[in-house]
Amino acid sequence: MTAASIADYRDLARQRLPRFLFEYVDGGSYAETTLARNTADLRDIALRQRVLRDVSSIDLSTELFGQELAMPVALAPIGLAGLNARRGECQAVRAAEAAGVPFTLSTVSACSLGEVAKAATQPFWFQLYMIRDRGFMRELLAQASEAGCSALVFTVDMPVPGSRYRDYRTGLAGAPGWRGAVRRAWQGAMRPSWAWDVGLMGRPHSLGNVAPVLQGRTGIEDFFAWMRGNFDPAVSWTDLDFIRAEWNGPLILKGILDADDAREAARLGADGIVVSNHGGRQLDGVPSTARALPPIADAVGDQLTILADGGVRSGLDVVRMLALGAKGVLLGRAWAWALAAKGETGVAHMLGLIEAEMRVAMALTGVTRIDQIDENILVRGDL
Repeated sequence: MTAASIADYRDLARQRLPRFLFEYVDGGSYAETTLARNTADLRDIALRQRVLRDVSSIDLSTELFGQELAMPVALAPIGLAGLNARRGECQAVRAAEAAGVPFTLSTVSACSLGEVAKAATQPFWFQLYMIRDRGFMRELLAQASEAGCSALVFTVDMPVPGSRYRDYRTGLAGAPGWRGAVRRAWQGAMRPSWAWDVGLMGRPHSLGNVAPVLQGRTGIEDFFAWMRGNFDPAVSWTDLDFIRAEWNGPLILKGILDADDAREAARLGADGIVVSNHGGRQLDGVPSTARALPPIADAVGDQLTILADGGVRSGLDVVRMLALGAKGVLLGRAWAWALAAKGETGVAHMLGLIEAEMRVAMALTGVTRIDQIDENILVRGDL
Protein backbone atom coordinates (compact mmCIF):
# COMPACT_ATOMS: atom_id res chain seq x y z
CA MET A 1 0.00 0.00 0.00
CA THR A 2 1.30 3.45 -0.93
CA ALA A 3 0.50 6.04 1.73
CA ALA A 4 -1.18 9.14 0.36
CA SER A 5 -2.09 10.61 3.76
CA ILE A 6 -1.37 10.37 7.45
CA ALA A 7 -4.53 8.28 7.79
CA ASP A 8 -2.95 5.77 5.42
CA TYR A 9 0.13 5.62 7.63
CA ARG A 10 -2.11 4.88 10.61
CA ASP A 11 -3.59 1.91 8.73
CA LEU A 12 -0.12 0.66 7.80
CA ALA A 13 1.07 1.00 11.40
CA ARG A 14 -1.88 -1.04 12.62
CA GLN A 15 -0.95 -3.80 10.17
CA ARG A 16 2.72 -3.91 11.22
CA LEU A 17 2.78 -3.27 14.97
CA PRO A 18 1.82 -5.74 17.68
CA ARG A 19 -1.48 -4.71 19.17
CA PHE A 20 -0.06 -3.48 22.50
CA LEU A 21 2.24 -0.99 20.73
CA PHE A 22 -0.30 0.25 18.21
CA GLU A 23 -2.91 0.86 20.92
CA TYR A 24 -0.31 2.58 23.12
CA VAL A 25 0.41 5.12 20.39
CA ASP A 26 -3.13 5.38 19.06
CA GLY A 27 -5.14 5.57 22.28
CA GLY A 28 -6.20 8.22 24.74
CA SER A 29 -7.39 8.28 28.33
CA TYR A 30 -10.70 7.10 29.75
CA ALA A 31 -13.53 7.37 27.17
CA GLU A 32 -11.20 9.20 24.74
CA THR A 33 -13.55 12.17 24.45
CA THR A 34 -10.72 14.68 24.21
CA LEU A 35 -8.84 12.47 21.74
CA ALA A 36 -11.87 12.62 19.44
CA ARG A 37 -12.39 16.36 20.01
CA ASN A 38 -8.83 17.14 18.96
CA THR A 39 -9.36 15.85 15.45
CA ALA A 40 -13.04 16.75 15.05
CA ASP A 41 -12.78 20.36 16.22
CA LEU A 42 -9.72 21.03 14.09
CA ARG A 43 -11.28 19.42 11.01
CA ASP A 44 -14.47 21.46 11.44
CA ILE A 45 -12.71 24.83 11.29
CA ALA A 46 -13.45 26.17 7.81
CA LEU A 47 -10.76 27.79 5.71
CA ARG A 48 -11.60 30.92 3.72
CA GLN A 49 -10.87 30.28 0.06
CA ARG A 50 -9.60 33.28 -1.93
CA VAL A 51 -9.02 33.56 -5.69
CA LEU A 52 -7.10 35.55 -8.29
CA ARG A 53 -4.08 36.18 -6.12
CA ASP A 54 -0.51 35.63 -7.17
CA VAL A 55 0.52 32.49 -5.29
CA SER A 56 3.22 31.41 -7.71
CA SER A 57 5.93 31.66 -5.02
CA ILE A 58 5.11 30.18 -1.62
CA ASP A 59 7.62 30.29 1.25
CA LEU A 60 7.10 27.96 4.23
CA SER A 61 10.28 28.91 6.06
CA THR A 62 10.20 30.38 9.54
CA GLU A 63 12.34 30.84 12.64
CA LEU A 64 11.69 29.27 16.05
CA PHE A 65 13.94 29.85 19.06
CA GLY A 66 16.76 31.13 16.87
CA GLN A 67 16.63 28.19 14.49
CA GLU A 68 15.79 28.55 10.81
CA LEU A 69 13.21 25.94 9.77
CA ALA A 70 12.04 24.82 6.35
CA MET A 71 8.47 24.85 7.66
CA PRO A 72 6.86 25.60 11.05
CA VAL A 73 6.58 22.04 12.32
CA ALA A 74 8.58 19.80 14.65
CA LEU A 75 8.41 16.15 15.60
CA ALA A 76 6.88 15.96 19.07
CA PRO A 77 8.30 13.82 21.88
CA ILE A 78 6.71 10.36 22.03
CA GLY A 79 7.55 7.85 24.72
CA LEU A 80 8.96 4.54 23.44
CA ALA A 81 8.49 5.68 19.84
CA GLY A 82 11.73 3.93 19.00
CA LEU A 83 10.04 0.56 19.48
CA ASN A 84 7.93 1.22 16.38
CA ALA A 85 10.97 0.55 14.17
CA ARG A 86 14.52 -0.61 14.82
CA ARG A 87 16.30 2.14 16.78
CA GLY A 88 13.39 4.29 15.72
CA GLU A 89 14.28 7.66 17.20
CA CYS A 90 17.59 7.55 15.33
CA GLN A 91 15.72 7.00 12.08
CA ALA A 92 13.28 9.81 12.88
CA VAL A 93 15.95 12.37 13.74
CA ARG A 94 17.62 11.78 10.37
CA ALA A 95 14.30 12.27 8.55
CA ALA A 96 13.61 15.48 10.47
CA GLU A 97 17.06 16.85 9.68
CA ALA A 98 16.62 16.13 5.99
CA ALA A 99 13.31 17.99 6.03
CA GLY A 100 14.76 20.97 7.89
CA VAL A 101 12.60 20.65 11.02
CA PRO A 102 13.39 19.88 14.68
CA PHE A 103 13.13 16.45 16.25
CA THR A 104 12.24 16.21 19.97
CA LEU A 105 13.58 13.27 21.94
CA SER A 106 11.45 12.06 24.84
CA THR A 107 12.86 11.42 28.30
CA VAL A 108 11.31 7.95 28.02
CA SER A 109 12.59 7.16 24.54
CA ALA A 110 13.82 3.78 23.38
CA CYS A 111 17.08 5.31 22.11
CA SER A 112 19.24 7.29 24.51
CA LEU A 113 20.42 10.87 24.14
CA GLY A 114 23.91 9.67 23.27
CA GLU A 115 22.67 7.25 20.61
CA VAL A 116 20.48 9.87 18.95
CA ALA A 117 23.27 12.45 19.09
CA LYS A 118 25.50 10.04 17.16
CA ALA A 119 22.79 9.61 14.52
CA ALA A 120 22.21 13.37 14.21
CA THR A 121 24.37 15.97 12.51
CA GLN A 122 22.42 18.99 13.77
CA PRO A 123 21.00 20.03 17.17
CA PHE A 124 17.72 18.46 18.20
CA TRP A 125 15.30 19.26 21.04
CA PHE A 126 14.97 17.32 24.29
CA GLN A 127 11.81 16.74 26.33
CA LEU A 128 11.92 16.45 30.12
CA TYR A 129 9.43 15.33 32.76
CA MET A 130 9.62 16.47 36.37
CA ILE A 131 11.03 13.40 38.09
CA ARG A 132 11.34 12.75 41.81
CA ASP A 133 15.03 11.94 41.46
CA ARG A 134 16.49 15.41 40.90
CA GLY A 135 19.97 13.96 40.55
CA PHE A 136 18.80 11.92 37.59
CA MET A 137 17.22 15.04 36.09
CA ARG A 138 20.50 16.93 36.45
CA GLU A 139 22.31 14.12 34.70
CA LEU A 140 19.79 14.10 31.85
CA LEU A 141 20.05 17.86 31.40
CA ALA A 142 23.83 17.63 31.40
CA GLN A 143 23.65 14.91 28.75
CA ALA A 144 21.25 17.03 26.70
CA SER A 145 23.65 19.97 26.84
CA GLU A 146 26.58 17.74 25.91
CA ALA A 147 24.58 16.31 22.99
CA GLY A 148 24.04 19.86 21.72
CA CYS A 149 20.27 19.95 22.21
CA SER A 150 19.08 23.39 21.19
CA ALA A 151 15.84 23.62 23.20
CA LEU A 152 14.27 21.98 26.25
CA VAL A 153 10.61 20.99 26.13
CA PHE A 154 9.47 20.63 29.75
CA THR A 155 6.22 18.66 29.97
CA VAL A 156 4.05 20.07 32.77
CA ASP A 157 0.75 18.22 32.37
CA MET A 158 1.83 14.85 33.75
CA PRO A 159 2.25 15.01 37.54
CA VAL A 160 0.42 11.67 37.44
CA PRO A 161 -0.26 9.50 34.37
CA GLY A 162 -3.76 9.34 32.92
CA SER A 163 -5.65 6.06 32.84
CA ARG A 164 -5.57 4.57 29.36
CA TYR A 165 -7.99 1.71 29.06
CA ARG A 166 -6.53 0.37 25.82
CA ASP A 167 -3.25 -0.39 27.59
CA TYR A 168 -5.09 -2.54 30.13
CA ARG A 169 -6.92 -4.42 27.41
CA THR A 170 -3.72 -5.28 25.54
CA GLY A 171 -1.67 -6.33 28.56
CA LEU A 172 0.68 -3.36 28.48
CA ALA A 173 -0.67 -2.24 31.85
CA GLY A 174 -2.52 -3.96 34.66
CA ALA A 175 -1.39 -7.51 33.85
CA PRO A 176 1.58 -8.11 36.18
CA GLY A 177 4.32 -10.65 35.73
CA TRP A 178 4.19 -13.47 33.24
CA ARG A 179 0.56 -12.93 32.21
CA GLY A 180 1.24 -9.56 30.61
CA ALA A 181 4.49 -10.81 29.10
CA VAL A 182 2.74 -13.80 27.52
CA ARG A 183 0.02 -11.59 26.03
CA ARG A 184 2.56 -9.20 24.54
CA ALA A 185 4.72 -12.05 23.25
CA TRP A 186 1.72 -13.56 21.48
CA GLN A 187 0.81 -10.21 19.94
CA GLY A 188 4.41 -9.78 18.81
CA ALA A 189 4.44 -13.25 17.26
CA MET A 190 1.43 -12.24 15.19
CA ARG A 191 3.62 -9.54 13.62
CA PRO A 192 6.72 -11.52 12.58
CA SER A 193 8.41 -8.75 10.61
CA TRP A 194 8.22 -6.43 13.65
CA ALA A 195 9.24 -9.24 16.02
CA TRP A 196 12.41 -9.88 14.03
CA ASP A 197 13.34 -6.31 13.09
CA VAL A 198 12.51 -4.61 16.39
CA GLY A 199 11.75 -7.20 19.04
CA LEU A 200 14.96 -9.18 18.42
CA MET A 201 17.45 -7.24 16.28
CA GLY A 202 16.53 -3.83 17.70
CA ARG A 203 16.21 -4.73 21.36
CA PRO A 204 19.71 -3.93 22.74
CA HIS A 205 19.67 -0.72 24.84
CA SER A 206 15.93 -0.43 24.21
CA LEU A 207 15.23 1.34 27.52
CA GLY A 208 17.10 4.45 26.45
CA ASN A 209 17.67 7.24 28.95
CA VAL A 210 16.24 5.39 31.95
CA ALA A 211 18.35 2.24 31.49
CA PRO A 212 20.96 3.34 34.08
CA VAL A 213 18.39 3.79 36.87
CA LEU A 214 16.76 0.43 36.11
CA GLN A 215 20.06 -1.25 37.06
CA GLY A 216 19.95 -4.12 34.62
CA ARG A 217 16.20 -4.70 34.59
CA THR A 218 15.09 -4.80 30.97
CA GLY A 219 11.41 -5.74 31.00
CA ILE A 220 8.80 -3.28 29.79
CA GLU A 221 7.01 -3.84 33.13
CA ASP A 222 10.11 -2.47 34.89
CA PHE A 223 10.07 0.53 32.58
CA PHE A 224 6.43 1.42 33.29
CA ALA A 225 6.80 0.74 37.00
CA TRP A 226 9.69 3.20 37.09
CA MET A 227 7.61 5.77 35.23
CA ARG A 228 4.63 5.43 37.59
CA GLY A 229 6.86 5.68 40.62
CA ASN A 230 8.96 8.63 39.51
CA PHE A 231 6.59 11.22 38.11
CA ASP A 232 6.42 13.96 40.73
CA PRO A 233 2.90 15.04 41.80
CA ALA A 234 4.43 17.78 43.95
CA VAL A 235 5.71 19.69 40.91
CA SER A 236 4.85 23.40 40.98
CA TRP A 237 5.78 26.66 39.32
CA THR A 238 8.70 27.07 41.74
CA ASP A 239 10.37 24.05 40.14
CA LEU A 240 11.10 26.18 37.08
CA ASP A 241 13.90 27.68 39.15
CA PHE A 242 15.53 24.24 39.30
CA ILE A 243 15.18 23.80 35.54
CA ARG A 244 16.59 27.24 34.78
CA ALA A 245 19.56 26.61 37.06
CA GLU A 246 20.43 23.46 35.11
CA TRP A 247 19.52 24.58 31.57
CA ASN A 248 20.78 27.65 29.70
CA GLY A 249 18.93 27.32 26.39
CA PRO A 250 15.36 28.04 25.30
CA LEU A 251 12.75 26.63 27.72
CA ILE A 252 9.39 25.55 26.34
CA LEU A 253 6.57 24.45 28.66
CA LYS A 254 4.43 21.72 27.10
CA GLY A 255 0.90 21.02 28.30
CA ILE A 256 -0.60 24.50 28.75
CA LEU A 257 -4.36 24.54 28.21
CA ASP A 258 -5.53 27.54 30.22
CA ALA A 259 -4.88 31.24 29.61
CA ASP A 260 -4.05 31.90 33.29
CA ASP A 261 -1.38 29.20 33.20
CA ALA A 262 -0.03 30.70 29.98
CA ARG A 263 0.22 34.10 31.68
CA GLU A 264 2.12 32.53 34.58
CA ALA A 265 4.50 30.84 32.16
CA ALA A 266 5.17 34.20 30.50
CA ARG A 267 5.61 35.94 33.86
CA LEU A 268 8.19 33.39 34.97
CA GLY A 269 10.22 33.80 31.80
CA ALA A 270 9.46 30.75 29.69
CA ASP A 271 10.60 31.22 26.13
CA GLY A 272 7.68 29.29 24.69
CA ILE A 273 4.71 27.08 25.47
CA VAL A 274 3.01 24.20 23.73
CA VAL A 275 -0.76 24.45 23.91
CA SER A 276 -1.53 20.78 24.38
CA ASN A 277 -3.77 18.29 26.15
CA HIS A 278 -1.16 15.54 25.72
CA GLY A 279 -2.95 14.20 22.67
CA GLY A 280 -6.00 13.34 24.76
CA ARG A 281 -3.91 11.00 26.92
CA GLN A 282 -4.18 12.77 30.27
CA LEU A 283 -7.37 14.46 31.58
CA ASP A 284 -10.27 13.34 29.42
CA GLY A 285 -13.08 15.83 28.86
CA VAL A 286 -10.89 18.93 28.54
CA PRO A 287 -11.21 21.17 25.47
CA SER A 288 -9.52 20.35 22.22
CA THR A 289 -6.33 22.22 21.47
CA ALA A 290 -8.07 24.02 18.61
CA ARG A 291 -10.59 25.50 21.07
CA ALA A 292 -8.04 26.29 23.77
CA LEU A 293 -5.50 27.94 21.47
CA PRO A 294 -7.14 31.27 20.45
CA PRO A 295 -7.70 32.67 23.98
CA ILE A 296 -4.18 31.66 24.98
CA ALA A 297 -2.75 33.34 21.89
CA ASP A 298 -4.74 36.48 22.72
CA ALA A 299 -3.39 36.43 26.28
CA VAL A 300 0.33 35.86 25.70
CA GLY A 301 1.01 35.74 21.97
CA ASP A 302 3.10 38.89 22.15
CA GLN A 303 5.13 37.69 25.16
CA LEU A 304 6.39 34.23 24.19
CA THR A 305 6.41 31.77 21.31
CA ILE A 306 3.29 29.61 21.12
CA LEU A 307 3.40 26.12 19.68
CA ALA A 308 0.50 23.68 19.54
CA ASP A 309 -0.24 20.01 19.03
CA GLY A 310 -3.20 17.65 19.14
CA GLY A 311 -5.28 16.21 16.32
CA VAL A 312 -3.03 17.36 13.47
CA ARG A 313 -3.52 14.91 10.61
CA SER A 314 -2.63 16.99 7.55
CA GLY A 315 -0.88 20.09 6.30
CA LEU A 316 -4.29 21.76 6.27
CA ASP A 317 -4.46 21.16 10.02
CA VAL A 318 -1.04 22.77 10.44
CA VAL A 319 -2.32 25.86 8.62
CA ARG A 320 -5.43 25.88 10.80
CA MET A 321 -3.31 25.82 13.96
CA LEU A 322 -1.18 28.69 12.68
CA ALA A 323 -4.31 30.67 11.87
CA LEU A 324 -5.58 30.07 15.41
CA GLY A 325 -2.47 31.67 16.86
CA ALA A 326 0.37 29.13 16.93
CA LYS A 327 3.80 29.95 15.55
CA GLY A 328 4.68 26.30 15.11
CA VAL A 329 3.02 22.88 15.29
CA LEU A 330 4.24 19.65 16.83
CA LEU A 331 3.44 16.41 15.00
CA GLY A 332 2.96 13.42 17.29
CA ARG A 333 1.09 10.33 16.19
CA ALA A 334 1.69 11.27 12.56
CA TRP A 335 5.41 10.54 12.74
CA ALA A 336 5.00 7.54 15.03
CA TRP A 337 2.63 5.88 12.54
CA ALA A 338 4.91 6.71 9.60
CA LEU A 339 7.93 5.36 11.48
CA ALA A 340 6.09 2.13 12.28
CA ALA A 341 5.01 1.72 8.67
CA LYS A 342 8.21 2.49 6.79
CA GLY A 343 10.92 3.70 9.13
CA GLU A 344 13.00 6.73 8.18
CA THR A 345 11.61 6.67 4.65
CA GLY A 346 8.08 6.83 6.02
CA VAL A 347 8.81 9.78 8.31
CA ALA A 348 10.49 11.65 5.46
CA HIS A 349 7.53 10.96 3.17
CA MET A 350 5.04 12.01 5.85
CA LEU A 351 6.84 15.33 6.27
CA GLY A 352 6.77 15.75 2.49
CA LEU A 353 3.01 15.22 2.55
CA ILE A 354 2.64 17.87 5.26
CA GLU A 355 4.69 20.34 3.22
CA ALA A 356 2.74 19.70 0.01
CA GLU A 357 -0.61 20.01 1.78
CA MET A 358 0.48 23.25 3.44
CA ARG A 359 1.43 24.70 0.07
CA VAL A 360 -1.99 23.88 -1.36
CA ALA A 361 -3.80 25.28 1.68
CA MET A 362 -1.79 28.49 1.55
CA ALA A 363 -2.26 28.93 -2.19
CA LEU A 364 -6.00 28.46 -2.02
CA THR A 365 -6.39 30.81 0.94
CA GLY A 366 -4.34 33.44 -0.87
CA VAL A 367 -1.22 33.65 1.33
CA THR A 368 2.38 33.07 0.33
CA ARG A 369 4.31 33.40 3.60
CA ILE A 370 3.92 31.89 7.05
CA ASP A 371 3.63 35.31 8.70
CA GLN A 372 0.56 36.02 6.55
CA ILE A 373 -1.38 33.13 8.10
CA ASP A 374 -3.79 34.47 10.72
CA GLU A 375 -7.47 34.44 11.59
CA ASN A 376 -8.29 36.23 8.32
CA ILE A 377 -7.89 32.95 6.42
CA LEU A 378 -10.63 31.34 8.54
CA VAL A 379 -14.36 31.63 8.05
CA ARG A 380 -15.70 33.92 10.75
CA GLY A 381 -17.70 32.08 13.37
CA ASP A 382 -15.45 29.03 13.31
CA LEU A 383 -12.94 30.54 15.72
